[in-house]
Amino acid sequence: MVDERKDGEPGDLVQGTLEMLILKTLALEPMHGYGVALRIEQVSGGVFRVNPGSLLPALSRMERGGRVKSEWRATENNRRAKYYLLTAAGRKALMAETAQWERQTAAIARILEA
Repeated sequence: MVDERKDGEPGDLVQGTLEMLILKTLALEPMHGYGVALRIEQVSGGVFRVNPGSLLPALSRMERGGRVKSEWRATENNRRAKYYLLTAAGRKALMAETAQWERQTAAIARILEA
């Protein structure tokens, strides 16, 4: 899913979070797969580096599930690429997954502070 590195370098995403991060990234604007991976790496400060072997199957799964749709467009470099756009179902899923993530991380924080 994510390249593993030594301490302080990119590491694994928590199981089930990749799709949430993709949805959040696409909520900002439509992007091609490489753009999604780059944005996740940049916003995470380099902590997460998503590899294509995880990203592309996740995007396909999300498209089949109706959370994203795709269309072919020209990139900034004038090349053809598949761009992914968030659907209404994807926005709803993002809200639900974000709320669940916040509940889970708050519970983990309470356990760690106990």
